[in-house]
Amino acid sequence: MVRSFRALAPILLGALLLAGCEQLGFPDPAKVEAAREAEGRAIGGACRHSGRALEDCYKLNPKASKAAIYAGWRDMDAYMRENNIAIVPSGSSAARKPAEDKPETDEPAAKAKPSPAAASPSDAPTAPGRRSS
Repeated sequence: MVRSFRALAPILLGALLLAGCEQLGFPDPAKVEAAREAEGRAIGGACRHSGRALEDCYKLNPKASKAAIYAGWRDMDAYMRENNIAIVPSGSSAARKPAEDKPETDEPAAKAKPSPAAASPSDAPTAPGRRSS
């Protein structure tokens, strides 16, 4: 029995050392890929929930896996349709960017000022040196 333990000791010691590789800074490729896949699915689901187009989601997240983004977007789309969930627009600057391209109008100020055609003659400015009656 002592002989079998001596033969197994190096194998068990090697297995224990290899089990701690992540603590030494060596990432497990399977875990890294699983985390990347999960993050891509989460990004895709969030993009669908916020009403973003799939192409916009790809552009906003170039490092994420496109296949994972698509899978998450598709899963969230099916879930939202089944449960009649409405889109929740995001408050990010990327979502507001198309609105910034439109010319800004000061609507409250435009409503407060009457149009020149609607102004009465008494509201018209007088010429310099003349008094209004």
